[in-house]
Amino acid sequence: MRIQLAYPVLTMALLALTVTPLLAAAPDAFGVRVVDDETGRGVPLVELRSVHDIRYVTDSAGYAAIRDPELMGQTVFLTVRSHGYEFPKDGFGISGRAVKVTGGNEETLKIKRLNIAERMYRVTGAGIYADSVLLGHPAPIEHPLNNGQVAGSDSVVMTVYRDKIHWFWGDTNRLRYPLGNFNVTGATSQLPSHGGLDPAVGVNLNYFTADDGFARPMAKMPGEGPTWIFGIVVLKDPDGRERMFTGYEKVRPPLEIYERGICEFDDARQEFVKIHSFGKDVPLYLHGHPFVHAVGGVNYVYFGDPYPVMRVPATATALLDLSQYEAFTCLTPGGREKDARVERDAAGKVVWGWKRDTAAISFALQESLHKNRQLQPNEDWLQLTDTDSGKGIEAHRGSVTWNEFRKRWILITTQFRGSSMLGEVWYSEARQPEGPWMKAKKIVTHDKYSFYNPKQHPQFTSADGRFVFFEGTYTQSFSGNTDPTPRYEYNQMMYRLDLGNAKLKAAHAE
Repeated sequence: MRIQLAYPVLTMALLALTVTPLLAAAPDAFGVRVVDDETGRGVPLVELRSVHDIRYVTDSAGYAAIRDPELMGQTVFLTVRSHGYEFPKDGFGISGRAVKVTGGNEETLKIKRLNIAERMYRVTGAGIYADSVLLGHPAPIEHPLNNGQVAGSDSVVMTVYRDKIHWFWGDTNRLRYPLGNFNVTGATSQLPSHGGLDPAVGVNLNYFTADDGFARPMAKMPGEGPTWIFGIVVLKDPDGRERMFTGYEKVRPPLEIYERGICEFDDARQEFVKIHSFGKDVPLYLHGHPFVHAVGGVNYVYFGDPYPVMRVPATATALLDLSQYEAFTCLTPGGREKDARVERDAAGKVVWGWKRDTAAISFALQESLHKNRQLQPNEDWLQLTDTDSGKGIEAHRGSVTWNEFRKRWILITTQFRGSSMLGEVWYSEARQPEGPWMKAKKIVTHDKYSFYNPKQHPQFTSADGRFVFFEGTYTQSFSGNTDPTPRYEYNQMMYRLDLGNAKLKAAHAE
């Protein structure tokens, strides 16, 4: 009996003596950096895969760290692929390169960008610069590995409030448990002009956190289910005091919106508090990505999803009064999407204009008006069309801003049911914020992956408007893809678009 007891103890001791030195002698990582062959900048989100299916994904600096012991000292073939990029193929049609894996060394691979927009870096989540850190390279942001314990965040809204950029995201994953924060995550950052990073480099986020260090709820509105916010806007009182408002939605399974309302940021509590709520079926409400624009000497908050076809006078009093909201529409005043009727003048021409207490034009409404023969295709307001193929584009969500470089309003939007379900991003221009929006050029593509709710960041626009920054949610959701990308899944990706690119000329509004 004593021998039987001693035998496993002795075996474990011998194993410890043999395993410990092996762990201590783990080789230095071998680095692969993938760079844009045009700019020389590292490309995030490039997948490298070995013949025996070990997958590496480049970090925000374009680095992948290889530490697998069986590969050290070996020549290893890595296939190379990335959404919207192309790597040269060999004689067998395989895109990749053989590299000699040696600890402490690095190899650089050049990849061709097909996207017009340039992928810059990941904004949220864990391990943004994990491979760079493993390889001993400096990272440009203060928290390159873990910030606010956030593993992933959905759909950004942001604005400048009290001289800081305020960022807010939807449902947020945490590292310690599958369920995270479902009542809005928030952070601040410095403006580039006030000590913040160059947006071409990155963003230093300072999260609002709870005592446990995880991002705390910023808009926990009463009622069951998560809280989502859209339509964040900052307005000034007559005395010059800034106030930050946003629309909110209460959601219950399976994504049913059962209440809408408006909340305001409380500076003392550092969170949003409910102002008032209204039914889910009101025709006009604060939503989308707002901006302020003056017409006829009156400042309006314009907002839409993605087209800015709703507006309200830019005062706190008007914002809280739904009766002052206006829609750009062809419906008879007071009309709703159900039993909609098109307004026509004495000559039979469609009356398009701003109308109160009336449903705004949308792609779904326009299609419904076609079906009941209220509207003919040649009378459509929403006519977004691919400049290359001539095919119509159903815009899903996005944002509109004024651009000084183009002297036009510019739209960046995701397409619904394109070559991917929600992964194709388009650029368009118009002379007026409400449109009409006609010609569009694809600027970002994804292969069976989603990139939805793209948000422009006018605070980051540089070179007199030539370089435009936008981010969106990169996720397998709604795509049919069952293979999520490690670290990147359900996170925000930043892109930069050069409006001087000749490929965009076809989408210019003349």
